Amino acid sequence: MNSAKRLAGVWAEALHAWAIPPEIMEAAPESPYGFPAELFVRRAERSADAARPPTPTTTRALEALGTGGTVLDVGVGAGATSLPLAERCTGLIAVDGQPDLLAEAARAAGEMGVPVTPIEGRWPGVAAETPAADVAVCGHVAYNAPDLDNFLIAMSQHARARVVMELTDHHPWSWMNDLWSRFHGSERPAGPSADDAEQLCRALGFAVRREDRVDGAETAGGGFERREDAIGLVRRRLCVPSERDGEIAAALGTRLRERDGLWSAGPPEQRVVTLWWDTGAKGPLL
Repeated sequence: MNSAKRLAGVWAEALHAWAIPPEIMEAAPESPYGFPAELFVRRAERSADAARPPTPTTTRALEALGTGGTVLDVGVGAGATSLPLAERCTGLIAVDGQPDLLAEAARAAGEMGVPVTPIEGRWPGVAAETPAADVAVCGHVAYNAPDLDNFLIAMSQHARARVVMELTDHHPWSWMNDLWSRFHGSERPAGPSADDAEQLCRALGFAVRREDRVDGAETAGGGFERREDAIGLVRRRLCVPSERDGEIAAALGTRLRERDGLWSAGPPEQRVVTLWWDTGAKGPLL
């Protein structure tokens, strides 16, 4: 456990290094944090499309659900991780700190015939009031969890059969490091990474397994109907005024792109990691 505490401390320090310098934050015209709800909604809609091949995250969760079972989705967003499980999900426990996203996840799951128990709040702070489930999933939340050890322990304690976690191989803002150098002359961190999360899982005693995939533009979800909104999200992340949108677009180059009528900004390819471990035999369904 000493090793786990050490690794958890390294993770927390690496995340703290991503804090925006105070002088830049004070001059920021808008908050650089958060995501527009429409991105989560579109990502969830795409993930639930039956025509799309299942991701390793979906496959491993369905495998543990067997013929049916309950799902706990920590950081549910609009349901991108759990909606693809609807065919075998007998009940969804949805946890999120953003009430509008919780409502969207409940609406979407309800339309697919899945009853939802919404829990508003941050994990693991709300773990004590959250029911257990057969499978616990978590998609793209780890880099928002400075106390990752407690986060993972609480997930494992709430999963009767399996925990499945998905995250990018590096911090989701790392692709903008060159932009920070260009617009602020600021060097951004390199870590933490999915490798660090995997090491922490092992130090906690979880028999973790891993599968990597590469998402390209054709498989990435989400996006904006308007080009300027995609630029605007990057601008807010960079804490600069809208007058610099033209510079941002030029600096993005081919990283600003349109596909299927939606605009997005980001790397052309992104390595995504699925980590999973079994917690024991599945008990009675809720």
